[in-house]
Amino acid sequence: MIVAGTVLLAVAGCGGDLEQSPQGTLTEEQITGGGNLEGLVTATYSYLGNDHYTAPNFLWPTGNLRAGDAHKGGNGPGDIFAYHALSMYTSIIADMESYPPDFVDLNNKKWVRNYTAISRANTALKALGNASEAQFAKKIIREAELRFLRAFFYFDLKIHHKHIPYVDETMSSEQIKALTNFDLTDQQLWDKIAADFQFAADNLPVTQSEIGRANQLSAKAYLAKTKLYQAYEQNDVHQVVNIDLEKLQTVVDLVDDIEDASVYGLQDDFGQNFLHRFENSEESVFAIQRSRNDGSPDGRGSWPTALNAPLQGGFGCCGFHVPTENFVNAFKTDAQGLPQFDSFNSANYVLAQDAVDPRLDHTVAMQGKPFKYDSELMIENGNAWARAPAVYGNFISMKELEHPDCECRIQNGPFPVFSMNTVLIRFADVLLWKAEALIELNRLDEALQIINRLRSRAMNSTAMLNNASIYNVGLYTEFTSQEQARRALRMERRLELGLEGHRFFDLVRWGVAKQTLDTYLEVERSRKPYLQEALFTAGRDEYLPIPQQQINLSGGLYKQLPGY
Repeated sequence: MIVAGTVLLAVAGCGGDLEQSPQGTLTEEQITGGGNLEGLVTATYSYLGNDHYTAPNFLWPTGNLRAGDAHKGGNGPGDIFAYHALSMYTSIIADMESYPPDFVDLNNKKWVRNYTAISRANTALKALGNASEAQFAKKIIREAELRFLRAFFYFDLKIHHKHIPYVDETMSSEQIKALTNFDLTDQQLWDKIAADFQFAADNLPVTQSEIGRANQLSAKAYLAKTKLYQAYEQNDVHQVVNIDLEKLQTVVDLVDDIEDASVYGLQDDFGQNFLHRFENSEESVFAIQRSRNDGSPDGRGSWPTALNAPLQGGFGCCGFHVPTENFVNAFKTDAQGLPQFDSFNSANYVLAQDAVDPRLDHTVAMQGKPFKYDSELMIENGNAWARAPAVYGNFISMKELEHPDCECRIQNGPFPVFSMNTVLIRFADVLLWKAEALIELNRLDEALQIINRLRSRAMNSTAMLNNASIYNVGLYTEFTSQEQARRALRMERRLELGLEGHRFFDLVRWGVAKQTLDTYLEVERSRKPYLQEALFTAGRDEYLPIPQQQINLSGGLYKQLPGY
């Protein structure tokens, strides 16, 4: 890998001359002359699935732990302290490597990994630019895929760090050395990301014969997601100061295009989305393609979730990603089958007493219920399944896990890994973006229909479930105000997409992270004493810091975010 324009960023943390090409790489002349253009595109795609729990593309650490939906889990706070820091907020610092030597610097690792992927995309784009369509018939399609991938990794950086250096394939080494992370405004960065997704949407086919490649509709989905985030304009301390309704109308239009294509839809049963045998279904808009027995030493399984299986049930390790009581309680419903918006967390869920949305039992495994629909895997003693139940409780996050006997299992030492795809965008998520935009556009009846569509699906998603729970899901009859509709939409996202890595970024987008997390911590501290010192600071904790290593490597050109 050598980058047209990202040498500084790609070798960050590797030491040595920043202008030196990494060992084992090809020059651009060798790449173009050798006819390896397809290989360059594949190499860029590989950075989707070459992730790891120290730098995951499934955002459970930064999207769920920081949102109050999950505890770190594992064997107490010191077991991968970086994850503990995410739950505490105050422990997140710019120089995470100053912690003990066994500390995993999730912040810098993910930064470097994302920019290395961008580096690959830029290298390939520059090489493609030197080839004619006569030499390479798929030039435009592959260029569109590369710009899609580049935008994907920039989007990830943007929602984590807000102000980032932007590098493309046209930049010289000298230009890169002069970059800062504040050269572009917040909105200008979004525009750059949107432009790449727009190019992809304009130049990709509606479907591709090779599963896993970006297509026109997945590009439109990511463009809609980008416009949705961009519409909530923030000031310098991350407060939402304006909502751009024109951009939200663009979101609606893009989702309409996706719906009109009739390629994607909802699975009949909510739980089918989280089973290996249903992967690449009509609900999977874009996914990381996992694999086993593929010629690689350990397969390309879901290493980001390698720590998340319980101790019992034939797994053995490692008990991370433990759902919170607050999250479980959110599934409780009232007599009408609607969420208990104001009172859900006043008491903990009681299996024999409380009615719940069935999506709870597809999302969380717990005592008195079977694991992954198997009555032979009944959880009789929840504490025996957990690693540190006295610290974190004994709930189990189930969406990212499969049955222990699944043919998709890859056992690597103590770590159970699965080749089940990591779905990054579900069609349900796309529909909820549209509903969110419609609510802000004051088209409440249209939004209500979308939300009720998902609730109807939830109502009919009990065929695989054990009858131990009391299920009650109702539909909304009307939204009498935008505020009521917002509350319904935001709760629906939590129930539908729970523990899929979206929640924290939703809270920041809406500008409600501080108030939501203060309310969460006020109660959760009494339930989980390890959270006594946890404190979310507005104007700081909405984003992770720029890694100090990157500021140092830039010679001080990169500037730190407020509060760090």
